[in-house]
Amino acid sequence: ILFILNDYFFVYTTCYQSLVHFFMTIQTANLRQSLRKQRKGLNQFQQRIFERASLQKIYQYPHFKSAQKIGIYLDAFGEIRTQKLIELCFTLHKSVYLPMICNMNQRLVWVKISKQLYRNNRFSKHSLGMLEPMASRGLHVSHLDLLIMPLLACDRYGTRMGMGGGFYDRTLASSPHKPYRLGLGHNFQYLDQHLKRHVWDQALDGFICPAKSYFFKRSP
Repeated sequence: ILFILNDYFFVYTTCYQSLVHFFMTIQTANLRQSLRKQRKGLNQFQQRIFERASLQKIYQYPHFKSAQKIGIYLDAFGEIRTQKLIELCFTLHKSVYLPMICNMNQRLVWVKISKQLYRNNRFSKHSLGMLEPMASRGLHVSHLDLLIMPLLACDRYGTRMGMGGGFYDRTLASSPHKPYRLGLGHNFQYLDQHLKRHVWDQALDGFICPAKSYFFKRSP
């Protein structure tokens, strides 16, 4: 009887864990869909207002002031726009690096872009829909002082939910100490709750949205 009960308990526990995992997966998928829809629904006027407000927060952020080599994304899916931020970096004589996907390992490398190349739109369109610099190679992420990252959501612990491709997680896994990781998003993308953090998820050091700046204590 004891053996039967042990087997029953094992099966029950396994089924319960599977159901919990299933419902959490559904919940995460629904959250992703909702956030994408909210982001996509922003109009041009709202985007301009949010870009200006975020830019003011970034300009005052201590790690932006001290950074010289800055990695910045090119917005493509309703993220906080980065055009004014990139121009600000050029004005402050900071070096701007843009991400490019390395097809060999599906990680991001960072390509330094000049003001002239940026303004002349020297980019190619990736199959995923975003623009990339036209270059044959780039630098490892550890070369940067500050990395400004897009996201779908961020919680109060600095857990970052990306678009689902895992490019930033794979890239930062090989560089736990540098650069400083700063998420950038809309107000509704900051969630005052706990997001599930998987072992491969790379947490943030800080997060900026139009309304507020956040600082997190990240353990490398």
